[in-house]
Amino acid sequence: MDRTLEVRTPESIAFSYELAGLGSRFLAVAIDVTIQTLVMLGIIWGLIYAGTHGIAARHFSEPTKIETNLAIAFFIAIVFIVFFGYFILFEAFWNGQTPGKKMMGLRVVRDGGYPADFGSVAIRNLIRVGEFVAGLYALSAVAAILSPENKRLGDMAAGTIVVRDVRAATLADLLEETTDAHPLMLSSHERALIDQFVARREGMVPHSRAMMASKIAERVRPRVSRDLQQLNDEALLTRLSVL
Repeated sequence: MDRTLEVRTPESIAFSYELAGLGSRFLAVAIDVTIQTLVMLGIIWGLIYAGTHGIAARHFSEPTKIETNLAIAFFIAIVFIVFFGYFILFEAFWNGQTPGKKMMGLRVVRDGGYPADFGSVAIRNLIRVGEFVAGLYALSAVAAILSPENKRLGDMAAGTIVVRDVRAATLADLLEETTDAHPLMLSSHERALIDQFVARREGMVPHSRAMMASKIAERVRPRVSRDLQQLNDEALLTRLSVL
């Protein structure tokens, strides 16, 4: 089930995330597991090939117990890196995305909408080990269904959410949209100046009229929308007086 989460920035600007549903998250994991499996098969084939055709083929004696244990430990480390380090590295250094999440248009972010950092990514994916062992993510699926923010157990521990990926709006973009939607971000004193000018301009001499319009427009122009900023001084004040 897809849900929406509203986030408010410290600048009191609100925006929303569309939370990723279970279906899209499952498909993303399926894509990632497929990639991991192919990588693991390639590594196993490489090890077998090296063992039968490389330096190891020149050793005819049986491996010692220490060598066997080291080989097993090395193989376990490779499995862990491929199946769990994969998620940590991609999400930490690829803007909260793995190849599967990228293909499905998903991203991991911290609560509050901030980019995921290495610590939170590491926590959510180390807990993934337990989630996988405890019923192949069955508990995580139940947790995500019950969570208002579609969080699996790893997300709850790490303080992260998975959202649908959209172009991140900068603070400048958000402020510009706010200004365009509300072109009258002016004080009551500025409004009064504009109204008085527009009401009295017909009785002013041309030089005084132009100078007064310039002074008032210079004061308010930076805080109006781009369209209004293109107007000349008097046209700008006229437009603002009726908005």
